[in-house]
Formats: sequence, C-alpha cells, structure tokens
Amino acid sequence: MSREAMCVYTDKRDIQRLESLVAELPANGHVVLLMHDGSACDGVVSTRPNVQVFRDPQQREGINAEVSLERPDVPGWIQHVWLDQIAHVEHLDSTMGSET
Repeated sequence: MSREAMCVYTDKRDIQRLESLVAELPANGHVVLLMHDGSACDGVVSTRPNVQVFRDPQQREGINAEVSLERPDVPGWIQHVWLDQIAHVEHLDSTMGSET
C-alpha cells in the first residue's frame, strides 16, 4: 500500500472514528461496507487494517487506513477501500469474537 492518501485526518474525533472502524474489521470477517456515496462492497477482510500516517496530494501529513477485501470464490479478486469512505459496516458472519 502506498504512503499517499486522497484524504488524511489530524482531528482527534476523525482519528477515533477510523480506529472504531478498524475494530469492526477483523481478519477473515465477511463484511458488507456501505459507503458514503451510497455504494456498497462486500468481501472477506484479508487482514485487520491499521491506522497509519499518510500524506495527501498537498503533502499534508495525517492519519487514514485502508482495508483489503477478498472473495474466496473469485481467485485473484481484491479490493482496497479507504476507511474514511465507509459509512457503515455490516457483518455477514460471527468472526467479531473469534479473531486469531
């Protein structure tokens, strides 16, 4: 994953929201991500994302995170989603309490 993001965040409340989303995205969890733009994507979380320091196009430094989704039934399919674009996470399985 690149060290650049379209949007970065420095406000404590924004960073807490990103961290909250990280907690909702366990490794191997099957999720549907409802996006702010009204779209949705689903898949299995390959690894739990981590908030990291990125730079935006204006070279401002801040925090964001990206999650990678896979579909076991479609070999080679992967989708990267920026957490700041997610409005809501729906869980399609019960992995929240069983991440290893």
